[in-house]
Amino acid sequence: MMEPYGGHAWGGMGWGGIVMLLFWVLAVAGVIVWLRRIRARDLDPDRAARRTAIDTLKERYARGEIDREAFEQKRRDLET
Repeated sequence: MMEPYGGHAWGGMGWGGIVMLLFWVLAVAGVIVWLRRIRARDLDPDRAARRTAIDTLKERYARGEIDREAFEQKRRDLET
């Protein structure tokens, strides 16, 4: 006797439909996780406080507050 829907027991959906459904569920879940991580990072109040001394030193050098010699000396001091 012939199965309905072209011989497939699951109404013609078969494994391909299940795999496609699983793909879309995982894709949507991945986007949700990604958006939550971005939002959490943007809302982090301690982000600026976690800057290192080297970061501050680089910014001062970039703004021209210290010259190259002072930058190199302070960098060496911080790395030791």
